[in-house]
Amino acid sequence: MKFHTKLLMLLLFPCILFSQEIELGLVASGFNEPLSIRNAGDNRLFIVERGGLIKIINPDGSVNNTPFLDIDSKVLSGGERGLLGLAFHPQYDSNGYFYVNYTDNNGDTVVSRYTVNPPNANTASASTELILLTVSQPNSNHNGGDLAFGNDGYLYIGLGDGGSSGDPGDRAQDLSTLLGKMLRIDVNSSSGGGLNYAIPADNPFPNAQYPNALPEIWAYGLRNPWRFSFDRQTHDLWIGDVGQGQIEEIDMVPLNQAAVNYGWRCYEGNQVYDTSGNCPSDTSELTFPISQYTHSSSGNFKCSITGGYRYRGTAQPNFSGLYFFADYCSNEIGILENNGGTWNMTFTEPYSGNGWTGFGEDVNGEIYIAGIDSGNIYRILDASLGIAENTLLQIKMYPNPASNSFIVKSNNPQVVIESIHIYNLQGKLIKSITKNTASEIHIDTKSLAAGLYLTEVISKSGSKTTHKLLIK
Repeated sequence: MKFHTKLLMLLLFPCILFSQEIELGLVASGFNEPLSIRNAGDNRLFIVERGGLIKIINPDGSVNNTPFLDIDSKVLSGGERGLLGLAFHPQYDSNGYFYVNYTDNNGDTVVSRYTVNPPNANTASASTELILLTVSQPNSNHNGGDLAFGNDGYLYIGLGDGGSSGDPGDRAQDLSTLLGKMLRIDVNSSSGGGLNYAIPADNPFPNAQYPNALPEIWAYGLRNPWRFSFDRQTHDLWIGDVGQGQIEEIDMVPLNQAAVNYGWRCYEGNQVYDTSGNCPSDTSELTFPISQYTHSSSGNFKCSITGGYRYRGTAQPNFSGLYFFADYCSNEIGILENNGGTWNMTFTEPYSGNGWTGFGEDVNGEIYIAGIDSGNIYRILDASLGIAENTLLQIKMYPNPASNSFIVKSNNPQVVIESIHIYNLQGKLIKSITKNTASEIHIDTKSLAAGLYLTEVISKSGSKTTHKLLIK
């Protein structure tokens, strides 16, 4: 990730922003340099702040005053350093284990386990730290820092190439160092020798061809994997790898594909960069990105990809299978769509003043995005939600924005509204109204907090439509 000093622009309409294809619903604000968003298998969202704090957004949108974790004193923060990653153990609800990746006060990478007791508690003690891995960092940039569990139960750790510019140590292609790699470890076992983890039996290294390779390595040839994720449906591994000066790339492989060489520093994207080091003579040994973009794509200056998620939720059916990512410099959100085996890339208009640094999923697969400059957390919404069925039902909802009440009415005399459900942006049902013979329903909103909601209208015939409702 490349961070630059930018002017913080206040958003004139903080509750909702519009783009060509998506809308952003404000979930919570006031965070200090948020970098990542995670869920723990429940309806809470956990927000990672660069300075060393993790905070909780509750299902009603409120933010707890006391951080979930505070390791500020252990974290060297600034630029590309800080508290960079968070992952909850697949059995978190029973063991309370979660894992973080941070830059310590010596400037090195630390991967640690913490324990919360009981697992549903809203605070964890910094004294529960168990250090798993420490990696010396030769420079201040390209720390990587993301963490995630695959469906195989192993913990994956993304590390950058050690920094500077152009990977001068050729570390990404050097299998005797962990830098520039995707690591894979078993946190449920210990292999002894002072290690608080084990090496999965099917990790690819070392082997006869690479006897000096480190056993934690799962894949290599990465420059700075700034955010990776697993497709919750196919389990494929998606990586946003930050480019050098021209090309940002998106990599994707099946989870069971080991020993992948993503090509850096031999290649930047699919273009030759520097083949003077440990580059394979046969390019078939390299895995090139499934998609990439240049810093001048779509007319807005770009510089640094933020990898995201493939949408597998249910509330935005038009998004199914789309991969969402972003560019930090242009403030654009990117969308990658598979069209008959070809990946087509589009970008929204810039959302100025945010500086996109991280994505996340909630427990239902809805996608969220964090802005380091704005301190805001948004949910990604479908701008065309409900248009098709609204044509049939001819639903009007007014006034919108609403203050104390609003009206739902059908202009189609054959339509009978049977029920209305109001959800918050995290999918929690807030209010339900049932009428069996009404074509016009008045709904009291005095008990609803100000903010953005989704209103589902269901007719007696079973047809339904969803509308966005703004409460002032």
